[in-house]
Parts: sequence; C-alpha cells; structure tokens
Amino acid sequence: MTDLAGVEQRWAAYFRWGPYGLLAAGTLLSLASVDAVGMSTAERYTAVVLVGAAVVLQLAWGSWSRDRPHAPSVPGGCYYFARAALGFALSWCNPFFAFYAAAGFVGPDRLVRGRALQLGLLCTAVTIAGSQAGGMPLHGPLNWAVFGGLLCVHISLIVVFGRLAAREEERTRIQTGTISELERTNAALQQALDENAALHAQLLVQAREAGVADERRRLAAEIHDTIAQGLTGIIAQLQVVANAPDLATARTHLERASDLARHSLGEARRSVHNLAPVALADAGLPEALKKTVAEWGERTGARAEFTVTGTTEQLHEEVAATLLRIAQEALSNISRHAAASRAGVTLSFLGEEVILDIRDDGSGFDPLAVPARTGTGGFGLPGMRARAERIAGSLTVESEPGHGTAVSARVPLVRHD
Repeated sequence: MTDLAGVEQRWAAYFRWGPYGLLAAGTLLSLASVDAVGMSTAERYTAVVLVGAAVVLQLAWGSWSRDRPHAPSVPGGCYYFARAALGFALSWCNPFFAFYAAAGFVGPDRLVRGRALQLGLLCTAVTIAGSQAGGMPLHGPLNWAVFGGLLCVHISLIVVFGRLAAREEERTRIQTGTISELERTNAALQQALDENAALHAQLLVQAREAGVADERRRLAAEIHDTIAQGLTGIIAQLQVVANAPDLATARTHLERASDLARHSLGEARRSVHNLAPVALADAGLPEALKKTVAEWGERTGARAEFTVTGTTEQLHEEVAATLLRIAQEALSNISRHAAASRAGVTLSFLGEEVILDIRDDGSGFDPLAVPARTGTGGFGLPGMRARAERIAGSLTVESEPGHGTAVSARVPLVRHD
C-alpha cells in the first residue's frame, strides 16, 4: 500500500509540473529556431498568445485538480483535448512546440477513457508526426510520405504500449485485490488469535478450578477411606473395651485401637502428600489385600478369605492404590451395613485386565435405590465407582435384600514402570 501511495504522489507531481516543463522546453527551442524555421510575424504573435493560453490552462487545471484524485472525468477530458488543441496549434507555428504536445502521450488514461482516449492519442500522434516530418502545413509528396510513415510508427507504438499498459493495469488490479484479500485474511487471523488467547486464558482458569476441585475430592475420599474408617474401627474397639468382662480382653482391644490410630495417622499423612497407601509401601497389591482382609476379619470377627487367580503382575502405583481403596471401602461397608458372617475377596489377573471381586453373605440391599453418583462425587458405592472410572475402569454391584452383595471392579492392567 505504501508503494501505491508513492506512485500516486509521483503522478500528481507530473500532472502539476510536467506540462510546464514540456511547454518551457518547446518555447525555448522555438525561440532559438525562429529564423531557422522561418516563422512569420503573425506566427510569432500567435505563438505568444497560445503559450499564454497554455499557461492559463495549466494554472486552471492545477487549481481544480489539486485536492482531487486523478481519474477519468469530464473536466479531465476537457483539459486533455484543450491541451492537445493548443499543442497542435503551437506546433503549426513552430515544430519544436511538439514537446508540449507530447504531454498527451503521458498518463492519458488518468484523464479520459474509451474512444475519447483513442481519439486523443491519435490527435497527439498526428501532431508529433507532423512536427517530425518538417512542420505543418505539409508540402509536397515527400513530406506527406514521411508524415504517413511516422504516423504509422506512432500508432503502432501506441497500440503496443497500450496493450502493455493494459496488462500492467490488470496485474496491478489483481495485486491490489490480492493485497486487500490478504489484509482481510490477516485481520481475520488476528481476530482468531485474539479469540484463541482469550479461550486459552479461560481454559487455564477452568483447568485450575478443575484441579482444585479434583484435589479436594481426592483428599475427601482419602480422609473417608483412611481417617473415617480408622475412627470407626477405633470406636468399635473402644465399645468392646467398655463391655469387656476382664482386663486381658480390654487390653487386647485397646492395643487394636492404638494400632488403628497409628495406622490412620500414617494414612492421613500419606494422603496429604498424595503418596501410595501404607499397605503398598513395602509390598505389592496381593500382599496388601491379603493383610487388609486378615485384619478386617480379626477386627470384625467375620470369616474373611482372600484369593489370587492368574499370573500376578507388578501393577502401576495408581492402579494398585485404587483397587486397595475400593477393597477397603467395600469391607468397611460390609462391617457397617451388611451384618455378614463371611466375606471373600478375589484378585484376578486376566490378560490386560485386573478384576477385584468382594462378596459377602450379609443382608444385601436394592442397588436401584442407591444413586450411581452424587453431586459431589460421593463416598461409599459412588466413591468406589468414581475411583474405578478415574483410571478408565468400571464398577458393578449385584445385590438383593437378604441374599448378600457382590462388588466387582474391572480396571486396565497397567504394569509398574
């Protein structure tokens, strides 16, 4: 766009000062050749008047066009043909005035269009050819022959350069359109970039909020699975102490309560730091589940069995921790709600899946009466299901009032790195 502005400024400078320069050159050469050309007194006075008229015409045109774009118009056409007529008349007086007439070859398309342009170029070619043939009026066949040849040359040049100018104009038009399209594309791209930046900022805020909410849910679930369950166990042991028939029994349950308190404290600390459960710190998932089931059986007095099937694999920490928490929650639910006398836990390694099954012979319940998920992520069955889904797994529950409960968690087998 800067180049186009520069071109327009140069054209404006030419239209303002160019014709003055050509008129001055023609006038000086005509004065120098008055005797050589053989100008009569009448021609001399006529040339003076015509030069004055040309100056007045240029002043009038400069005043009118100073603040207007140079584009084809009626005033521009009148100026062009008036200048061509003055150039022809001056060249009739002295051939060297053809310099002023030659202005008609420069930028005529910025003043006239169509047939008027062709007519103006022809008039200019006639004036120049006549001056080059020795001046007008023409005398003798030789002058007419030279004039005809020069006129043909000028017309041929006009046609050739006209086509070149048309091609250049078409190229300029295409380039201008391309530049405009690029500007629109750049504006749209900038708008898209601005929108993307705003969206990115919004996503960052949402991701931060989601991270905070997820961390709150994680801590809530960990507190529920560790501290809450530990406190429940401690309360149960203390209740037994309160009704113990002898000191030895009371001491035994007090030791269990103390062990549960220390275990819960350790789990709480590890939960805050997002570490693996204590049971997985020094052992794999099968050993941790076996220990958890045995301790639960001792604490509740129910018969508890643990079984492993398939080829044991060392699981990723997140997978192992998830399955252990699900087992702990399921056993806690059994002790609190099921009044079961037997419970069984099975860990199965099946190809690319790991399945954890927890069964009991307790009172059972209606699964349809339990919501699949609460508004806050929930605990109990909803929390167990959320844990499984967090690692691309699933959890199913089968139960019937009076016929026990079976909980099955299926998760992908992700091996320890």
